[in-house]
Amino acid sequence: MPQSVGSPLLWAGFTVFVIGLLALDLLVFQKREHEIRPKEALAWSVGWISLALLFNAGVYHFFGPRRGLEFFTGYVIELALSVDNLFVFILIFHTFHVRAIHQHRVLFWGILGAQVMRAVFILLGAALLQAFHWLTFVFGGFLVFTGVKILLNRGTEVHPEKNPVLKWFGKVVPTLPDTYGGRFTIKLDGKRYATSLLPVLVVVEVTDLMFAVDSIPAIFAVTKDPFIVYTSNIFAILGLRALYFLLAHAMGRFHYLKVGLGFVLSFVGVKMLLAEWVEIPIEISLAVVVALLAGSILASVLRPARPENS
Repeated sequence: MPQSVGSPLLWAGFTVFVIGLLALDLLVFQKREHEIRPKEALAWSVGWISLALLFNAGVYHFFGPRRGLEFFTGYVIELALSVDNLFVFILIFHTFHVRAIHQHRVLFWGILGAQVMRAVFILLGAALLQAFHWLTFVFGGFLVFTGVKILLNRGTEVHPEKNPVLKWFGKVVPTLPDTYGGRFTIKLDGKRYATSLLPVLVVVEVTDLMFAVDSIPAIFAVTKDPFIVYTSNIFAILGLRALYFLLAHAMGRFHYLKVGLGFVLSFVGVKMLLAEWVEIPIEISLAVVVALLAGSILASVLRPARPENS
C-alpha cells in the first residue's frame, strides 16, 4: 500500500463520521419523505460543500499545503465528474416514473452503496498501482480514451431500461408494480416481493459503478495517497443528492459541461501518461481543471442550446 497520511485510527474515525452524517440525514432531517424543493436543496448543497472545505482546511493544517491542495483538486475533479451522474439520474427517474417524493430515498441508499464500492475500488487501485507501476499508463490511456469519446459524443448515451442487470433482476426477483409508500420490499401473503423502487436502486448502483471506473483513475492522477483519494471522493458524492435536486431543472442549460468533462478526463489522462518524465505541479493541474469547467459553463451561458423543435 502506498504511503498515506491516513492512519488506521483516522480511517476508522472518518468512516464513523460519514456514517453518523448519513444516519443524521436519514433519521432526523429526512425522516418524513417529501419532495426536495430548490431552496432546501441549495441549503443542503452549501452545507455539504462547506463541510468538505472545512475538512480540506484540516488536511491543509495537519498534513501540509501539498496534501491540502491535492484534496481540493481531487474534490473539484470528483465533484465535476459526479455532476455528470445527475444527467443519468434524471434519465433513470424519468424512465421508471419515480415520483419526486421517493427520489431522495433512492439516491440516499444508492450513494451509501456507492461509498462501499468506491472504498474497495480505491484501496484495490492504490495497491495495484504500488505493485504494478505500469498500470499508471493503462489508467492514463483509459482516461484519454474516455475523454476523447465524450468529446466525439460517442458512447455517452445511457438506456436504463435496457440494462442487462435490470433484465436479470426481473427474472430472478418477484417484483410488484407499485412503490408501497416508498419501500424497497414488501411482504404479502407470507412471501417477500420487491417493489418498483428496488430495480431503480439496482440501476442507480450499477450506473455509479460504471462512473467510478472513470472517476477513480482520474483522481489517482492527482495523488497516490489512498486516504486523500477516498475522502475527496466521498465528500463529492455526499453532496450529490442535494445537488441533484438543485440542478435537476437547470441541467439542460449547461450543454457544454460534457465537453469540459471530456477535456478534464483527457488532461488528467495525459498527466498520468507523462508523470514518469514530466511532473505537472498540482497548482497547474488545479488551474487547468477549474479553467476547463468554468469555461464550459460560461460557454453554455453565452451560447444557449437551441430548442429541439427549432
